Amino acid sequence: MKNEPVIDLSSDEFLMGEALRLARKAARIGEVPVGAVIAKDGYIIARAWNQIETLKDPTAHAEILAITQAAAVLDDWRLDGCDLFVTKEPCPMCAGAIVHARIRRVVFGLPDPKCGGAGGLLNILQMPELNHRCEITREVLRAECEALFRGFFRDLRKSKTSQPRDCANNKPG
Repeated sequence: MKNEPVIDLSSDEFLMGEALRLARKAARIGEVPVGAVIAKDGYIIARAWNQIETLKDPTAHAEILAITQAAAVLDDWRLDGCDLFVTKEPCPMCAGAIVHARIRRVVFGLPDPKCGGAGGLLNILQMPELNHRCEITREVLRAECEALFRGFFRDLRKSKTSQPRDCANNKPG
């Protein structure tokens, strides 16, 4: 018998890969490429991607949608023992929901020093004043997450500058 590599379907890298797959789906439909999965006991119980533009809902972040799904699966708003994998550091809104849901651990790919809620701008996930604190694992598959974001925003800038412009006021003509 050969020594074949075993795929660990519950590893941080595998689960972040699943979040990346969902983030690519978001990018294809014009959403900021954030994907999220929630796992419990080694099984994925929720999958989501950003749908802010699609649903015209400012709260339709991948993390919020995944939390809602996981709560429905478990028939409980408390997501004890659950781990969230997300391509970008959660924003303060999502971090608040994560703490409220009592998620055990948050694993993210791309840090967000300007508005992250898991240590970037603030660390809501580990505030001692709150009733719950999450473990944080940072920068899992960071290069892949960063490449996806850079490509998405590069393409977005190109598509906006490729429109014909009215020279008088530099707005699309």
